[in-house]
Amino acid sequence: MSDIAFILLYVEDVAVSEAFYARTLGRPAIESSPGFAMIPAGTGLMLGLWRRDEVRPPAGAPGGGEIAFALKNDSEVDAAFAEWKARGAAVAHPPIRVDFGYTFLGLDPDGHRVRVFAPGG
Repeated sequence: MSDIAFILLYVEDVAVSEAFYARTLGRPAIESSPGFAMIPAGTGLMLGLWRRDEVRPPAGAPGGGEIAFALKNDSEVDAAFAEWKARGAAVAHPPIRVDFGYTFLGLDPDGHRVRVFAPGG
């Protein structure tokens, strides 16, 4: 089996989700249509945003998974949290210390969980 190439999220509105992830990742989509967008997610990984009503066979409800972004330290997590709040992005939980590090939990426009964390105890 080769490396994971794509993470696919099923979304209600591709343009809205594309704007959210392009801003979050700091890079534009390399493919974009009303039904699908693809954004480079780093180190060869691609994030695909597929309009939910076009997925065959049909997909279940969103929000069952989580995408995580690792940062270097607590200060970077706090800065990312401040940036999310400033742009009005949904936050499900403010920064906290947990067993695996320091983290906050955001939500994308479709309710998918987006975790930002700095590893450490």
